[in-house]
Amino acid sequence: MLKTYPTSFLLPKRLKLVSLAARFDDQKSNMTTDGTISGPRSQQPMLASQRAQASAQSQTSGDSDQKPQRGAMGAYFPLGYKEAAQQWWTSISSRQAERNVLSLIPSLREADGAETWQANDLARNDPFGQRVWRSSMVQLSGKNRALNELSIHRTDEQVDDTLVMLHGYGAGLGFFYKNFEPLSRGKGWQLYALDMLGMGNSTRPPFKIKTTTPKEKIAEAENWFIDALEEWRRVRKIEKFTLMGHSLGGYLAVSYALKYPGRLNKLILASPVGIPEDPWAVNADMPEPGESTMANEFIQDQESIANSKPAPGGDNNNFMRARDKKAAAAANPNSTTPPKRPLPSWLVWLWDANVSPFSIVRMTGPLGPRFVSGWTSRRFNHLPPDEKEALHTYSYSLFRQKGSGEYALPYILAPGAFARSPVINRIQDVGRQVVKPATETEPAVRETGFPIVFMYGDNDWMDVAGGFAAEEEVKQRIVKALLNGTEEEKRREGGSAKVVIVSKAGHHLYIDNADEFNAYVRKEMEETRAQGLRERAMRS
Repeated sequence: MLKTYPTSFLLPKRLKLVSLAARFDDQKSNMTTDGTISGPRSQQPMLASQRAQASAQSQTSGDSDQKPQRGAMGAYFPLGYKEAAQQWWTSISSRQAERNVLSLIPSLREADGAETWQANDLARNDPFGQRVWRSSMVQLSGKNRALNELSIHRTDEQVDDTLVMLHGYGAGLGFFYKNFEPLSRGKGWQLYALDMLGMGNSTRPPFKIKTTTPKEKIAEAENWFIDALEEWRRVRKIEKFTLMGHSLGGYLAVSYALKYPGRLNKLILASPVGIPEDPWAVNADMPEPGESTMANEFIQDQESIANSKPAPGGDNNNFMRARDKKAAAAANPNSTTPPKRPLPSWLVWLWDANVSPFSIVRMTGPLGPRFVSGWTSRRFNHLPPDEKEALHTYSYSLFRQKGSGEYALPYILAPGAFARSPVINRIQDVGRQVVKPATETEPAVRETGFPIVFMYGDNDWMDVAGGFAAEEEVKQRIVKALLNGTEEEKRREGGSAKVVIVSKAGHHLYIDNADEFNAYVRKEMEETRAQGLRERAMRS
């Protein structure tokens, strides 16, 4: 079980030796007969995924002049040493890298203080209304606390509904670039995407835990993020909103809903981490978990998932596939779980020592882009070249920044991404908290539920069975509320839960199959707006 968390560290000697050996192996495989390293100095650096593809083609070409093949490490980290060093030396700021990704968004244009959108034909001729985006740093209380924000708003109509988007661990709002334009089409909606405190391009204050017990440490780590989110809401004067979180962002969205009741209209959890319970992760008297599906995040090839076809005779209807997965999960909880792999002892050691992958990126200096290419070359290989390059650069620019929010991870999750306070044990209380305490003359006022949507990719390494189990917990709580609630609470009951499966997608379903993901979320937004209009009409 987790005990200490230093924020500065030295790698074990054996890991240093492995790194040096891998480097020598890779250089030796590129060495010519005269002892020099092959490849012209003037050659332009290739994107990691492009290099991986070129390597694969060279292996199958059968050319008699074929160069010696790279070592084993080259298969995992396809960006070469020279290209990596050049990217490190010429790297752009994380702000510019974010803007490069945002420039890929169609139709929407940035607004300045003079509202220059009025002079822009593309913005003026937007078929979904006049929409503009702004990038801002929203200052919070305390020292070095500010959230990086992207807002998309309409300049030609009244806005009544708000969608807030939270990214996953170590990521940033730029990863939602395929979702911003489609999700901002709805009438009456404004959209905000936030970098969580200590991640992305938000400020990175030192992360320190002051409490002592495991339960207190979990709460303190969660509060570090969700208190900043609540303060941001107050600064923006948003009364209620729809909250969508991916992965760790989904986990923290649940924590926010429990601590700050009465603020959400709907909760959309996209491949949320931490739903199922693992006894190895929650019991301090037991060792850390020994196996996990988390390795799939680093070894899955997204191009093969995006180009996959339904099995012969299979049903390509998402509702039917969701029903089949739900039945399989009920009959055998392990039947819908992706294959687990043993966790190496060194990974458990690094996790409990609070050595994040980003610490390694920072430590490796000129080799950092090569290390990052091990993930980006597989994660984005289904995208067009310009998007792959922009996302690789953006990822490296974020990963190399000063450590901050990343150090909260081992307090929240055990090795293998198992929650220390599983969502499955708390989800039934979401939307059921006291909003107004009881007085001598009036009873307490409670939330009466709101819709919760669990979304997974059909090749997701997150456990969809956990989503189905959470759905059942929410529905059982609805039944209990209808049986035991007051007449007013029964009348106001608004809880619901469902699981959605996005085809040809993995853990990053919002980018793997953006069209299908956006269609599902837009439908949820339309239903939320319709419900809100009905409620406002009844109050008027």
